[in-house]
Amino acid sequence: QVTLGESGGGLVQAGGSLRLSCALSGGHFSRYGVGWFRQAPGREREFVAAIKSSGGERRYTESVKGRFTISGDNAKNTVFLQMNSLRPEDTAVYYCGVGRVISSSMTSESAYYYWGQGTQVTVSS
Repeated sequence: QVTLGESGGGLVQAGGSLRLSCALSGGHFSRYGVGWFRQAPGREREFVAAIKSSGGERRYTESVKGRFTISGDNAKNTVFLQMNSLRPEDTAVYYCGVGRVISSSMTSESAYYYWGQGTQVTVSS
């Protein structure tokens, strides 16, 4: 059974930073892509960032470009999301998902079939 675990969320002031981690067990990232999605209260889950473990291709939603960085450590079977210059509108529960994605599907929630439990990120003004 493949399981994912997110960690690193918390409460920060605007302009602060957080580093989220997504650890995979029961499988390996070498053949998977990993995506980060977030969901704020009353809103649909939205794409944030994604990476292909092999090749290193990365994608970001426009609102986080230049502020967030996704990276992977295949040896540790972990993907990170470094979030800098956080804004109150970044407040949400952040989820990581894993799937055998292709370039055209990296930003689609349906491309990922294993999901973590989520970690809360709260950014105050």
